[in-house]
Amino acid sequence: MKRPYRTLIITLCIGLVCLVSAASVAATIPPQQPPAPVSPPPEDNLARTGFDHFYNLDYERAIRDFENDLRAHPDDSFAINHLLTARLFHELYGMGVLDTAYYSNNSFLSQPHRKPDPKEQQQIKQLINSALKLEDDRLEHDSKDVNTLYARGVTRGLRATYTALVERSWFAALRSALGARRDHQRVLELAPAYTDAKMVVGIHNYVVGSLPWGVKVAVAVVGIGGSKKKGIEYLYDVANCSACQASADAKVVLGLFLRREGRYPEALEIMRSLAQRYPRNVLFALEEPNILRTMGKNQEAATAYRRIFEGGRQGRFNGHYELAAYSLGEMLRAQKDYQGAAEAYNLVDTVRGPDPEVQQRANLAAGELYDLMKKRDLALKKYQTVIAEDSATQPAELARKHIKEAYHAD
Repeated sequence: MKRPYRTLIITLCIGLVCLVSAASVAATIPPQQPPAPVSPPPEDNLARTGFDHFYNLDYERAIRDFENDLRAHPDDSFAINHLLTARLFHELYGMGVLDTAYYSNNSFLSQPHRKPDPKEQQQIKQLINSALKLEDDRLEHDSKDVNTLYARGVTRGLRATYTALVERSWFAALRSALGARRDHQRVLELAPAYTDAKMVVGIHNYVVGSLPWGVKVAVAVVGIGGSKKKGIEYLYDVANCSACQASADAKVVLGLFLRREGRYPEALEIMRSLAQRYPRNVLFALEEPNILRTMGKNQEAATAYRRIFEGGRQGRFNGHYELAAYSLGEMLRAQKDYQGAAEAYNLVDTVRGPDPEVQQRANLAAGELYDLMKKRDLALKKYQTVIAEDSATQPAELARKHIKEAYHAD
């Protein structure tokens, strides 16, 4: 059973990264338990403005709003989840793991990223523990408290995301992920019209349904089942629900899953709607050219990458818009347009305060292309720059290798 469980863990972790802000669908007022709730209680003004900042990648302002809201509602697990969401995804963004291009296949599992901030890790863990204690205490008195079941599922989902992507502890992440699914499945049993709860259940249905047949049979023995079709249907239910607070989150998940399924026009439509709704989020904007590139529409993708980069120069985006230049370089390199690709990579150096990981990868790639174009002097300068930026990274190791021997394409 060792290999089936490893496959399950890997596949579930792809789904975990899609819990982009499941906690956003929770209230910041003490929940009032109606006979059959159909959605989480409404968000208050601070929660709404906080999540507007959050979805536009303005994490610092989102965190301030959620901290203020938590001070006003210290015994509300939903308010804790809000702050947990913002802190967790601020840290994930800083680590460089929120670009969905990493999750189009399983290679993200072995890719090195920047280490998390230990102080931030401690704060995230404290928020997780505080929320779970509050939720467990309430459910001990009323096991059918639907809003609290929903909130605990959110907390468990966020803990799974943290455990997988920050601590990279796959079995612990799997346990939390399955706990989140059980909580939200129970919500749907008690209140079938509680559509927001379909998001986590839908994610897990799709992920488990994506496993090879032999692995599905193995994990079904321990009660883990799933259906890709049902998963996508559930996610569409949430995405298309105008009254659902998880609608945006479901669209993010659908964008990734539909892309993995090769349903590119649907994924493109969804991601364009998100980019329009949250115009300062550069990651949402980048999904359009990323999908166009996968569709083979390279000219349209190149135009979109350049438009995003220019928009970033003009201050239209929050986030590292130099990703547009780097992605353009990657696309042109694959087309063997080495000169155009090198020029695109070099644009990263023109950005003020670029992501250091992206900058280093871009300089290494430019150096390799100069070697391929027999411009050894330019290549050596790029390799020296890579080492000067951070000598302890994998790109720096490759740069030292290329200094000794010119890069040759495989």
